[in-house]
Amino acid sequence: MAKGDVEVEVESRKLKLTNLDKVLYPVPGFTKAQVIDYYTRIAPVLLPHLKNRPLTLKRYPNGVDEEFFYEKNCPKHRPPWISTAKVWSWGNDRWMDYCVVDDLPSLVWVANLASLELHTSLSLGKKIEEPRMMVYDLDPGPPANIVDCCQVGIWLRDYFADFGLKSFAKTSGSKGLQLYIPLNSAVDYSRTKGVSKGVAQQFEREKPKQVVSQQLKTLREGKVLIDWSQNDQYKTTVNVYSLRAREHPTVSTPVTWDEVEECLSERDPMRLRFTADAVLERVSSFGDLFEPVLSLKQKLSAKLPTTETKKRAPRAGGGRSRQQGQRRPA
Repeated sequence: MAKGDVEVEVESRKLKLTNLDKVLYPVPGFTKAQVIDYYTRIAPVLLPHLKNRPLTLKRYPNGVDEEFFYEKNCPKHRPPWISTAKVWSWGNDRWMDYCVVDDLPSLVWVANLASLELHTSLSLGKKIEEPRMMVYDLDPGPPANIVDCCQVGIWLRDYFADFGLKSFAKTSGSKGLQLYIPLNSAVDYSRTKGVSKGVAQQFEREKPKQVVSQQLKTLREGKVLIDWSQNDQYKTTVNVYSLRAREHPTVSTPVTWDEVEECLSERDPMRLRFTADAVLERVSSFGDLFEPVLSLKQKLSAKLPTTETKKRAPRAGGGRSRQQGQRRPA
């Protein structure tokens, strides 16, 4: 084996881990071995959020400062025990075979590909047309920052609470804050996309100095984009507990509403910045703050504002595809 390579056994699965001494985060000197170690240690709380969900890999084979690529088709060289989900791609006009990470060996294998970021569907693979949650990505336009996102997040939390809906916050691990409204009940994307857009547009009308609902950068200076567009069957969102490819190994981290309010009151964006080590400590102390997102059943009120959205007819899936993504060295 090459230097830096090692063979391991993870839950009776044999894996070859490669280039473990490669530095993937140059500033702190965070190596591939440390990436795999983080994902191994966070696995007890991460895996339930990955289970049965189509996964898009965002791979950085030479580190966060170098070229990256998204991989939707599960690599052809995958072990035979890696699960996959067949999903129709309207953009590519063909079936895609996504990786599904249901266990620790699969997670370690994905981490060994230098897939620093894990982006999952809001649906389960077997019911891809049914979102399990509605989400908002609150993205600040400079000079606004995550503190401003906290204010908008609190407004949204209180707004949805008036309709009997609980919401949960996590950092994006990058610049902003994300809001999740668990549903876990029968609903389709035309409904969640319509409501999420309708609410965002209402906030834009009522708070035009603080909020924008459109992606145009010319409109976003000093405001918070309430990005509703992630509520789409054909999009993925960074998974909770995923690393982010930033200068330091920051993590998309669940936070309490008390922490969001403290960040706002103290005007300190560093209050909601967590790296891998800090997240492991938080989980040791608090457990999985995002667990209710998986289990809490809620329904969207008919009184919520909405907009019309196009609904595509679902295609039946099943089985495994031999169409694969690119293979690049990790």
